[in-house]
Amino acid sequence: MRWRLKKTIVMVGMMGAGKTAVGRVLSMRLGVPFLDSDAEIETAANMSISEIFARDGEPFFRAKEAQVIERLLDTQRGVLSTGGGAFMSPANRQTISDKGVSVWLDAGLELLWQRVRHKNTRPLLRTPEPKATLAALYKTRVPVYALADLRVAVAPGLSIEDTVDRVIEALLTRPDVLEKTP
Repeated sequence: MRWRLKKTIVMVGMMGAGKTAVGRVLSMRLGVPFLDSDAEIETAANMSISEIFARDGEPFFRAKEAQVIERLLDTQRGVLSTGGGAFMSPANRQTISDKGVSVWLDAGLELLWQRVRHKNTRPLLRTPEPKATLAALYKTRVPVYALADLRVAVAPGLSIEDTVDRVIEALLTRPDVLEKTP
């Protein structure tokens, strides 16, 4: 099947929701580039997100993140995976809305915890109580993620391919974003 992508698809949601994994497969299925704002920031800074947080702090990181998201939306159409906190910024939400379409991968708290609990690459979870921190982030962020253009439920046991199928179904409700071509 062939596709015509008219706007960049911006994957949003909590850490562990599958934005990068689903975004990569989605981009391959649609035959468009995959972009990752966190990877772009790490490449530009020549250090990991954790190192940037430790050295320069979260506000510095968020400013760079906004610049990278805007640049990626301006220069290339594809599938863009963003960091979990990117959509919290009203300016980022506006930029994404103006230049792309946001797709919220909505995963429940327990599934997220199962996916991130053994990873040490999550600077926001480097606390004495990482599950409580994740729960607090979840409670704060879910109402903002709900502002996304499209919502796709992520369920335990659902494969990446199945989740991509759900994302494509949601995108096809938006002919201004994606359409099948002969």
